[in-house]
Amino acid sequence: MTWLVTGGAGYIGSHIVRVFRERGIGVVVIDDLSSGHRDFVPEDVPFVEANILDGAVLARTLREHEIVGVVHLAGFKYAGESVPRPLHTYEQNVEGTRVLLPAMQDAQVGLCVFSSSAAVYGIPDVDLVTEATPLLPASPYGESKLIAEWLIRDQAVAAGLAHTSLRYFNVVGSGYPDLYDSSPHNLFPLAISAILEGRAPRINGDDYPTPDGTCVRDYVHVQDLAFSHVIAAEKLMAGVPLQPAYNLGSGQGQSVREVLDTLLSVMGAEFSPRIGARRPGDPPRIVANQDLAAADLQWEMRHSVEEMARSAWYAAKPLRALGRGH
Repeated sequence: MTWLVTGGAGYIGSHIVRVFRERGIGVVVIDDLSSGHRDFVPEDVPFVEANILDGAVLARTLREHEIVGVVHLAGFKYAGESVPRPLHTYEQNVEGTRVLLPAMQDAQVGLCVFSSSAAVYGIPDVDLVTEATPLLPASPYGESKLIAEWLIRDQAVAAGLAHTSLRYFNVVGSGYPDLYDSSPHNLFPLAISAILEGRAPRINGDDYPTPDGTCVRDYVHVQDLAFSHVIAAEKLMAGVPLQPAYNLGSGQGQSVREVLDTLLSVMGAEFSPRIGARRPGDPPRIVANQDLAAADLQWEMRHSVEEMARSAWYAAKPLRALGRGH
């Protein structure tokens, strides 16, 4: 039994690949390395460098490796950046999924775990988001993830695809010392890079209707996230019916300022964050109810925010080796 991980050289995808291997399940990676890293993929894991839009390569990879299921993460994942780049976002996230699904059908691959996002909820007016909360995305990124969920849902009706979509909240930390978040838009890598370069990290907006004026988010450890992806894959292989979508969140919110202060403390850095403008598409607060995933996917928060920050800082050693800062 072998699974294909699209985007498997990225931060989250590479963690999922490691967990598949640890649980004795074969895995293949396809990634165009636009944001992933070739050295994140173990040397003995088959790797195909290609874009998700290349249907011929997808079909060939699925058949040659006798793939039984796909964890689909490949795409453009930046909510704020999707506002000035909506067409690119739709191309990678919607068309990429539209290309993948017929390739799966032609190769008789009937299992799919989809990397969705809390961005499908937009700006919710509830304290805790459940899977039944109205889906009102506020950015092209959120819209593209929701449309991809719909494509998978409709293909399930048409072709008997067994599937689930996992809606992530804010993913941080590291489960392995050689895997780190290198996104140019995420809080931890932005803050770590700034501090290493002798700059104060930036907070995007401090005038939100929250206790300290900064956005309240639901932070989860990437290793916990990866584990539940593989549990979902195992359940689908065993024929266990899963819900169409699950929230992967903590049930608790921390403000950006609180989490940044934790990271600064772990790093031993004495900086006061500078305040920038709000990012378009950022809701003031979004925190998940986790009950459904806890019941079906063995989801739980196994790491504190301090442990998330400490693991992210430890895994950021490659940045230090490159001479970026102190």
